[in-house]
Amino acid sequence: MFADEGIERRGGYDRRELSMRTFMQGGLTPRRRGGRRAGEGHALVDWHEPHLLFMSLMILLLSVTDAFLTLTLMTHGATEANPVLAYVLADHPELFALVKLTLTGIGILVLVALARARVFRIIRVSAVMQSCLVLYIALICYEWWMLEAIL
Repeated sequence: MFADEGIERRGGYDRRELSMRTFMQGGLTPRRRGGRRAGEGHALVDWHEPHLLFMSLMILLLSVTDAFLTLTLMTHGATEANPVLAYVLADHPELFALVKLTLTGIGILVLVALARARVFRIIRVSAVMQSCLVLYIALICYEWWMLEAIL
């Protein structure tokens, strides 16, 4: 047996700890494009597929369109269905677009970061993101139809 057994001799920064620095460095200088072993297609990575950027930008653009159409419809008597955004509109209407885009942006960041993970070990998170895009398109079509009916 060694005399100093059980004493931690390592000091300083532990590179295995997750922090905001880890997230930022992985985003700016990605290295991991796949799992370490065969069959790890669901592993979290630093590099993401280009179609995720396209979907992210489309969802953000649709969110801006949704905000504009919502405000237009509200001038004709409609109400906001989202309770959080309804509260913001009632108390701080000047912050509506900022809060809406911030919430959407945070959601997109989480979905992109977890794009290879699986929900309930069945559905890839990227498929959830695709579903969000389709639902946003349907929402914009519905709002456009309501606006056409009003005008």
